[in-house]
Amino acid sequence: MSASPERDEAAEQPKKITFRFCRECSNMLYPRDDDAEQRLMFACRTCQYSEPATSSCIFRNDLSTTVGDTAGITQDVSQDPTLPRTVKPCPSCNENDAVFFQSQQRTAETTMKNYYVCCSCGHVWQ
Repeated sequence: MSASPERDEAAEQPKKITFRFCRECSNMLYPRDDDAEQRLMFACRTCQYSEPATSSCIFRNDLSTTVGDTAGITQDVSQDPTLPRTVKPCPSCNENDAVFFQSQQRTAETTMKNYYVCCSCGHVWQ
């Protein structure tokens, strides 16, 4: 008999690493090794409180390898004086003032794309 789908999904998800805090003085607990017991502990640097770690993982660096084409566009990009301006109607509000820039994604599969940002409503289009 197989496990339920919910249990399989939970097993695939990595455990979340959270900050731990001292129960006595509320300061942050830091990882340290207990040489006598040969185990990982979390200890307070202010008082003498310590507790055993529930997991051997103390740090995880997850890198996202996918970036959207328009990553980094902020609300104020239309106010940037270094970006070129054009008279192009916005599909959202029909205003004719827009700034434009090229896609920052550099892969072999992508072609050069121009993105336009409306100076009135902030709508982004190609």
